[in-house]
Amino acid sequence: MKLSILLAQRPALLQEARLANFAFAYWYLGDFAARIARARLRGPINLRQAAPDDGRCWATLTALEASQSVIEEHFTDEDLTDFADAIAFVTGEDSLDLTFPIEQLTERYLAPLRHRLEQAGITLDQDLLRSGEPNRGPSTG
Repeated sequence: MKLSILLAQRPALLQEARLANFAFAYWYLGDFAARIARARLRGPINLRQAAPDDGRCWATLTALEASQSVIEEHFTDEDLTDFADAIAFVTGEDSLDLTFPIEQLTERYLAPLRHRLEQAGITLDQDLLRSGEPNRGPSTG
């Protein structure tokens, strides 16, 4: 491929990459919402991204009125970091520190994401949303 062709395609490729990231965020947050429902987590939570400069190496999800042990039992540090990163991407926040009722995850974040994807002409594949992890790319092994 010639450099001039690649450069000419750059705007379209960037748009596709952004849509792919929104699609992944939609899938991930839907999966996370299902896990929250299975854990029966309710009430206000505080979600903060990792901030190594402030001594916070991992994202935190803090139950403000429920038992913190429910969160610790059902979600790993990596889960919480991915969750915070997905919310930060969707909201455009650089330093995420949000407090909201966890029951509102779907209406606050999934519904607007769904609308954005549908407006871009993306058809949601319900089988993928129910079946587990989407393909993250070609296997290297």
